[in-house]
Amino acid sequence: MIASLHGTILEKTPGYVVIECGGVGYEASIPLGTYNDLPSVGSECRLFVRHVVRQDDEQLFGFSSKDDRAIFDMLLAVNGVGPKLAICVLGGMTSQDFKRCVADGDAKRLGSVKGIGKKTAERIIVELRGRINPLEALSTPSKDGKNDAALHDTILALSQLGFAQDVAAKMVQAALDAGADASRPDDLLRHALAAR
Repeated sequence: MIASLHGTILEKTPGYVVIECGGVGYEASIPLGTYNDLPSVGSECRLFVRHVVRQDDEQLFGFSSKDDRAIFDMLLAVNGVGPKLAICVLGGMTSQDFKRCVADGDAKRLGSVKGIGKKTAERIIVELRGRINPLEALSTPSKDGKNDAALHDTILALSQLGFAQDVAAKMVQAALDAGADASRPDDLLRHALAAR
């Protein structure tokens, strides 16, 4: 199975990219976010891919991050969601936004993505809710990891106070939206409890 491609970009459009690796050009379907992350034609790049084999077809789907590829894989596990619909989801929102939609049960936001209706959005949320960590959905990846630790500590503290983990994650998100300092668990906790 092909897991990644590293080579020179020969062609690049919002729907697909062709990367030459060792003299062979590989075409991969890509979401819009990956298109925006790729360098210009003629540049070198690495693409994380998923090789999907069907009875009558073989396709490569490319992503600029492992996280996007993991979301793609999760979406393929949902009944009625195929590779093209999974690419549409990742084209309509970032993987972080997708995780938040699932963790928050926001079928309206997920259903606003082109190609996803209300019923499909609800099915995706029901089937994937247990696979998305509310803390991971809430935290914005940071290079130093400091905010991730503060978010984790605050959600843990709220859980110990008796709040369910998903409720605690929503409380912390509300505190962040209200301007709480994301690097200080005590400030986050105070704001989260005050908003309750």
